[in-house]
Amino acid sequence: MASSRKYIVVIGGSYGGVSVAHYLLKHALPQLTTTESYQLVMVSTASKILCRPACPRALISDAMFDQDKLFVDIVEVFKQYPNNSFRFVQGTATKLDHTERRLLIQLADGVEESIDFHALVIATGASTPSPLLGLHGSEDSLKASWRTFRQALPNARSIVVGGGGPAGVETAGELGEFLNGRAGWFSSALINPKVTITLITAGPRILPILRADLAGKAEKYLSKVGVTVVKKTRIESISPMGAGTDNISSNAELTLQGGGTIKADLYVPATGTRPNTSFIDRSLLAADGRVVTNASTLRVDQAGERIYAIGDAGSYSRPAVHMILDAVPVLCANIKADLLRASSETGNTAVNIQDRTFKEDTRESQLVPIGKSKGVGAMMGYRLPSFLVWLVKGRDYWLWTTSRLWSGKQWSSES
Repeated sequence: MASSRKYIVVIGGSYGGVSVAHYLLKHALPQLTTTESYQLVMVSTASKILCRPACPRALISDAMFDQDKLFVDIVEVFKQYPNNSFRFVQGTATKLDHTERRLLIQLADGVEESIDFHALVIATGASTPSPLLGLHGSEDSLKASWRTFRQALPNARSIVVGGGGPAGVETAGELGEFLNGRAGWFSSALINPKVTITLITAGPRILPILRADLAGKAEKYLSKVGVTVVKKTRIESISPMGAGTDNISSNAELTLQGGGTIKADLYVPATGTRPNTSFIDRSLLAADGRVVTNASTLRVDQAGERIYAIGDAGSYSRPAVHMILDAVPVLCANIKADLLRASSETGNTAVNIQDRTFKEDTRESQLVPIGKSKGVGAMMGYRLPSFLVWLVKGRDYWLWTTSRLWSGKQWSSES
């Protein structure tokens, strides 16, 4: 794209990307003396924003959530800004040339586009092994995966969920309650569940971020919806290959560490995530595939000036939505300062602007619903009772918070 305009490119249309775009359009671009020469360009594989934490429940039925709230159109939420200040590109980033400061994109129709950027924010997030638990492309692709899974669900008599983190526990809990119901008040476990559901984790316990007694409580809640937890067991191989990933509705035979096997009518892999950074030069990536990000300023120092990362694709903190929201004001303040410094019209007035610094909150914070009425969790180091886990997250998996985020109202004030 050859132009005299300066393009601020945000790659990613979820929590990090959408928040950064709103913040910059509200508080950075208007303060540049030649606002009309700047344009914020958002690149996303999907045309809609998804409340991804809701996937463990949403995959069961469209009736679980208002679909207009679960999927929100990106172009619509950015119509509030002046003409030509924002452009949306539906496509996939295929190559970042950080030396030439150029981004290559394969558009949804297959055409390739090139953008020479003035500033770049990497907010591409991470992908789940299961196509049921997040966007692996467009929203249509996710919905098609859900339809396939739902068609197979009534005939399933055994389901295995791999992974003892929040996504695995929540998915097993939702499926357990939906298919088996919940044991009575005085029963410690559901006897003779309709569907055998097994949650397998390689770790010594589920939910390793939380304290041990909360993990134990989660296991008890799972048993009440007919879920059996198998710990210290790694899934070594899956037959046929692609069961649960390429073929969502396939029967699967899982070979376990030590040589045992388990058969499942359906298999849902929830064994962590993979950063969406394949388009980035390996010299900029850490061993785990995340972008090496300055933990204080959120700049990608090795990539050159005005390149940043936020969210699950960055190395500055552990992946968590609240960490992203904490980082947005810091990142945007530093982007704004860098843009002012680079603007020839400002002279030296911006040179002495101090960087803002991010500090990761390492306190125990994680909420894990287990079915529609129970859950375990802690916030800022404080243990929460099951009722509060339900109230804050479990009733609709954060959907009550997303309207302000997606609309940009969350960032109306510069903070």
